[in-house]
Amino acid sequence: MQSEPETVCNVAISFDRCKITSVTCSCGNKDIFYCAHVVALSLYRIRKPDQVKLHLPISETLFQMNRDQLQKFVQYLITVHHTEVLPTAQKLADEILSQNSEINQVHGAPDPTAGASIDDENCWHLDEEQVQEQVKLFLSQGGYHGSGKQLNLLFAKVREMLKMRDSNGARMLTLITEQFMADPRLSLWRQQGTTMTDKYRQLWDELGALWMCIVLNPHCKLEQKSSWLKQLKKWNSVDVCPWEDGNHGNELPNLTNALPQGANANQENLGQCKSLEYQHLPAHKFLEEGESYLTLAVEVALIGLGQQRIMPDGLYAQEKVCRNEEQLISKLQEVELDDTLVKIFRKQAVFLLEGGPYSGLGEVIHRESVPMHTFAKYLFTCLLPHDAELAYKTALRAMRLLVLESTAPSGDLSRPHHIASVVPNRYPRWFTLSHIESQQCELASTMLTAAKGDVRRLETVLESIQKNIHSSSHIFKLAQDAFKIATLMDSLPDITLLKVSLELGLQ
Repeated sequence: MQSEPETVCNVAISFDRCKITSVTCSCGNKDIFYCAHVVALSLYRIRKPDQVKLHLPISETLFQMNRDQLQKFVQYLITVHHTEVLPTAQKLADEILSQNSEINQVHGAPDPTAGASIDDENCWHLDEEQVQEQVKLFLSQGGYHGSGKQLNLLFAKVREMLKMRDSNGARMLTLITEQFMADPRLSLWRQQGTTMTDKYRQLWDELGALWMCIVLNPHCKLEQKSSWLKQLKKWNSVDVCPWEDGNHGNELPNLTNALPQGANANQENLGQCKSLEYQHLPAHKFLEEGESYLTLAVEVALIGLGQQRIMPDGLYAQEKVCRNEEQLISKLQEVELDDTLVKIFRKQAVFLLEGGPYSGLGEVIHRESVPMHTFAKYLFTCLLPHDAELAYKTALRAMRLLVLESTAPSGDLSRPHHIASVVPNRYPRWFTLSHIESQQCELASTMLTAAKGDVRRLETVLESIQKNIHSSSHIFKLAQDAFKIATLMDSLPDITLLKVSLELGLQ
């Protein structure tokens, strides 16, 4: 900086197998990342490797010297740095001349310039104390002064490390998590029975997502995974550890934050991202011909979206279910479907329809299973131009909303004394139900639009609407939609759609 006086810094960098394993700098600046002087020296070494003279390990150089050269070497070294090294030199000399000293029991001598053994662990330099101090500082600021942004930058750094398969990623996340667990506000909120702020909870979400990336890493050894599992269980057992669904028993949900506002806020960030062009990169190690990292990524996304999962209890967790699903679908929509990807879509749609309990589109699902309306609408629009039959089969299967359907009461009704024990089934606390019902209505409207002119399909869609949609306002909306679609200006009215509109209106 021009405003600062020029200073000369002494910098030392140790390398091991192309990694910077330790750094020291006389500037004294403390930070999680390298100071500017270490970065400058690293860049100089990268850009001008010929300017940095390469020496053999110092032990090799000393081995080549005779007795007089060794004495001269040591005496000159002591003379140049006598104030710093003289006490150490005298202490070592005394120990070497003493036959019973510990130093004489060890064969050879250490050489800091020789590098580590090939079998030794090697990882990037990480100042653990600084990581802890910085996270503690950011958390103490309570989300103000850009501390939330700083924590997200730290999370981004962990992601970068994981991408590079740097073992420091897990180390750094462990240090961050320990500071999060030690945050005094956790016990305060627990005692007061108040919920943590949404911004703070999003940081915890990111923490959980990163741990998921770490424990699912296929390149990790079993002993590493075992130690992480032990650590995660230890944190989970702590009283103040927040619940994933965000609702302890004494917390009241803040319904002002319910969807669809929550889902819209997130945008039967995204907007700021630059549109990316996805390409097929061949994955040589995989057996299937024509597979690429893109086809595998798309297939994994479809499998994940189609998994049957029970709706969580808390408001925040229910909103997160919707947000995560919409975010993943929006990512998929950036990918242009070619013939290879259409095959993946068809294969996964068939698997999900025929799948057992793992599938959210299987024949039998749990009453409180997360509905598939949003996902099915996306599948329907993708499959329709290529396999209309499969598209309708998928969308019609997804129309159900079992949580609103009454189920048979428990107990033997043939025995009079059992009648008293029969109580009506209560609806679970689905705080996002209005959003879910609107998504169900959107799926139905999409099918009605696509089925125009096809009598058989229109009747099938009508039956599905009458069976599965329980909201009168949504049925009325669908009646209006059907009427609009049936009476478009550029063609004659569709009589079947008009009948659908009339039946829905009467209903």
